[in-house]
Amino acid sequence: MQYRTLGGSGAAVSEQALGTMTFGAEATEETSHEILDAYVGAGGTFIDTADVYSAGVSETIIGHWLAEHPTEAAQLVIATKGRFPMGDGPNDVGLSRRHLRTALDASLSRLGVDHIDLYQMHAWDAHTPIEETLRFLDDAVSAGKIGYYGFSNYLGWQLTKAVHVAKAHGFAAPVTLQPQYNLLVRDIEHEVVPAALDANIGLLPWSPLGGGWLSGKYERDVPPTGSTRLGENPTRGMEAWQERNSDERTWNVVDAVKEIADGHGVSSSQVALRWLGDRPAVTSVILGARTVEQLRDNMAATDLVLSDEETQRLTDASTPRVDDYPYGTAGVAQRHRGLSGAH
Repeated sequence: MQYRTLGGSGAAVSEQALGTMTFGAEATEETSHEILDAYVGAGGTFIDTADVYSAGVSETIIGHWLAEHPTEAAQLVIATKGRFPMGDGPNDVGLSRRHLRTALDASLSRLGVDHIDLYQMHAWDAHTPIEETLRFLDDAVSAGKIGYYGFSNYLGWQLTKAVHVAKAHGFAAPVTLQPQYNLLVRDIEHEVVPAALDANIGLLPWSPLGGGWLSGKYERDVPPTGSTRLGENPTRGMEAWQERNSDERTWNVVDAVKEIADGHGVSSSQVALRWLGDRPAVTSVILGARTVEQLRDNMAATDLVLSDEETQRLTDASTPRVDDYPYGTAGVAQRHRGLSGAH
């Protein structure tokens, strides 16, 4: 396992993080602990969760494991999130000081720790002034309740605004952003990635396998069945079977991944994860697993080396579709003309 700094901070984390949304939902506590054993045993040091994962159960399962493994726990970087409702009251949601104070204390209690290394705002809150949220986070850093903070699912302008408001007020700076990012979902490269690079923010991609599409488990025009996410729910969100199956770009990407994987004698998952881990601004790729076997296969991506030609083939096959303006060829030409004062 290789290690990188957590965004612009000095903290070191493994280049693969363990995502724990499955804990308490798709994985029992016993299986979850086996997954944690395998991850930490392979050199993983970065565990990501959220208060809403299984309504707090994920944090509780992690807390039990940490208590049983104090030596290993001392080397881990623990990240969680707050923002979404954990109750029915009007202040049980959002990024207000009122809600975050309660949410943070509850996460600390479930995890059984006195501080959280990385506390992340799970999504933008249009109802709360950004100054209020950032002041709370700065206070939490000063109080020693959190080491660093970051965001999840923010747009480019939202990330940039938060960075500059924090700087203007002298608050501690954010260090990470957690977006969806994979070979099938690359639109963040238009605005979010440049904003992250500009602010020295580390990206922590979630859904790196596109909800299983990049693992090679699905076949063209063959509806999924069995104990997979789409087998259990073919209409699941943006991963829905029918829409992606009918899109030729999906299969261009899947086929390219599989052919490169076959050439290396590895799984498709490892190729997709390696490509993502090498993208600009990426600090750590978040792995989600139902079983130890899935996790071990995914972690093997750290040993894979893609050639420049293979990387370019994947990049070309997965190029995001854009309109001609502002991100297409007309937009590029317009920006170049703008440098000389033309409109």
